[in-house]
Formats: sequence, C-alpha cells, structure tokens
Amino acid sequence: MPISAAGNSRHPLATAGFTLVELMVVITIIGLASAVVAFAMPDPRGRVLDEGLRFAARVRAARDIAIVEARPVSLWVTGGGYGFDRRIGGAWTPVADKPLRVERWSDQTRAALPDAGGRTRVTFDPTGVADRNVDIRLSRRGADALVRIGADGEVRADAQ
Repeated sequence: MPISAAGNSRHPLATAGFTLVELMVVITIIGLASAVVAFAMPDPRGRVLDEGLRFAARVRAARDIAIVEARPVSLWVTGGGYGFDRRIGGAWTPVADKPLRVERWSDQTRAALPDAGGRTRVTFDPTGVADRNVDIRLSRRGADALVRIGADGEVRADAQ
C-alpha cells in the first residue's frame, strides 16, 4: 500500500480535517453557550424591582446623611421622579450632590403615591427617624415593586 505525503498509510486519499459529526457537536456547543449568555444578560430596560432597590438605597443614603450631618434631610416623590432636600438656615435646599440629585423614573415606570396631591414628602430627623410611614408602589409592564419607608427610618424594597 502506498504511503501518502501526509504519512497516512491507511487511505491514500485521507486528508486532515473534521468530520461532519465533529462539526455538528461544535455548532451545538456554541448554540448552547449562546443561549446561556442570552438568558443570563440583564434586560437593558431594567426591571422595576431593580429601580425600586436603587431608589431604596438612595433613600437609605439620605437617612444616613441626616444622621452624619446632624440636620434634617427630606425626600420628595412625584409621579415623574424624586429628589432630596437639606434643611439649611431654616429653609429646605435641594441637594445637588451626585448620589442625591433629582432622579426621574425610568420610561414607563409609574409611581403610586399615598398623598392625593401628587407629591409625597418624608423627612428624616438627625437621628434617622422618619416623620411618617410611606409606601410607594412602582409599576412597569405589569410588574410591581413596593418601597416601604418606616417611621423608624428602615427602608425596604420588595417585588409584588
């Protein structure tokens, strides 16, 4: 039997390469890996619970600032967004610092507020205690998140 240039003595016309089965296995693995990545990636629009958690974290930061600075800090919430004010010289002054700047709700997010006037305010005193309990429900595309601000200053966000 003649030996080919590649050194293969079994088949004179054998060439190096992949079989159809090997190619199909590789394509299947790539497809499965792509599916896993696609399902693991977060929704670019975000979830309403993520927005509620971010809001709750900023409210906790405002409470902590009230304690550290030993001056009242308030949160105001409307259907369009929320922001924070500090009590300075007997007047409420908007907070312009980056973590507590005015923030708008994401597209299609709706906030259900307890006050009929369309604006709710909660004030944290220098000990971190809130002046009242407030529940704010965020809704987007049939999903809800509830952010609870307790009179003791505790802030929680839960999916509904």
